[in-house]
Amino acid sequence: MNFDEIIDRRNTHSAKWDAMEPVYGVPRDEGIAMWVADMDFRPPQSVQDALETMKDQGVYGYYADEKSYKDSICWWMETRHNWTVDPAAIFTTHGLVNGTSMCVDSFTKPGDGVVLFTPVYHAFARVIEASDRQVVECPLVVESGKYKLDFAAYDAQMTGNETMLVFCSPHNPGGRVWSRDELQGVIDFAKRHDLILVSDEIHHDLVFPGATHIPMANVDDSVVDRLVMMTATTKTFNIAGSHSGNVIIHDPDLRARFQKRMNAMGISPNSFGIYMAEAAYSETGAAWLEALIAYLDENRRILDEGLNSIPGVKSMPMEATYLSWADFSGTGMNSDEFIKRVQEDAKIAANHGITFGKGGEQYLRFNFATPRANIIEAVSRLKDAFSDMQ
Repeated sequence: MNFDEIIDRRNTHSAKWDAMEPVYGVPRDEGIAMWVADMDFRPPQSVQDALETMKDQGVYGYYADEKSYKDSICWWMETRHNWTVDPAAIFTTHGLVNGTSMCVDSFTKPGDGVVLFTPVYHAFARVIEASDRQVVECPLVVESGKYKLDFAAYDAQMTGNETMLVFCSPHNPGGRVWSRDELQGVIDFAKRHDLILVSDEIHHDLVFPGATHIPMANVDDSVVDRLVMMTATTKTFNIAGSHSGNVIIHDPDLRARFQKRMNAMGISPNSFGIYMAEAAYSETGAAWLEALIAYLDENRRILDEGLNSIPGVKSMPMEATYLSWADFSGTGMNSDEFIKRVQEDAKIAANHGITFGKGGEQYLRFNFATPRANIIEAVSRLKDAFSDMQ
């Protein structure tokens, strides 16, 4: 669990490090990659051991008998989240972007509206639009520095053409851990407008001290007939390259509809993802996660302190994820100007807020799941890039 170890990911086909130059113009040899949401840490030893076992066996055939794999998922959800999952409710998709796409395909039709509370994870809108559905953006409201939900405004926006809500819990990019009352409000909103509720909870393990994530399934039993839960090991344990996620559906009718689309698309899990997920959902994985959260919490403090020391910049207080959401509106600069300073002067690749939808225009998202030396260097560069404002 040496999270301080510098692992050079350049020239390894890393999307995060090798693509920052073509995407952002940040030189690969000098830049700090703080955009793509994966971590620069090795996963738990149990995951490495599972891959070594596969390598030693040396035959990479089809996977069968998912009992132990599904049991590990059920154990994790019960142990970590007090959520009881029926193994029969678990589908394994090619990651959760694919899971989102499968939900859109299974439960809506072309032309339907799919609701997003924006700004929110950019891939949602991408798959909705590519599926010939309409993205319905319902803007979040900033109150006391945090995102809040404004259901009265959202009710007024609905036209009756909407059939699904994709909800991000904990929230990416705002780092919110929603309260039980807020989650109940989401459920009530979905019921009022007869929406399938897809709850993306991929960041549910990455919650900082003082906050507690509540699975949507644990809020109100009456939502089961419209609820789809999405979880994964990939963000928690830094194994996103396994492209493995879980769509969990307890309602028999919804489950049958989703299964039909899975069958039609010929989707089945890859054996590497299953071996890695089962190894991660273990006591070893749990111990690694506890150490990770403590490390990320200090990285968060250092980055937030650095960002907030720049006049006009304010980092949204985070309760979860490793993705800092920084508001540059107070600098008086337009987005082109502050982005230029970050990318060209500081040589940092960060996600542009506008890609997350309405409300993100004056923000940048910084991934701080990297060795602390990178965070300290990034803070120093950012302060230098905005030194004329000090």
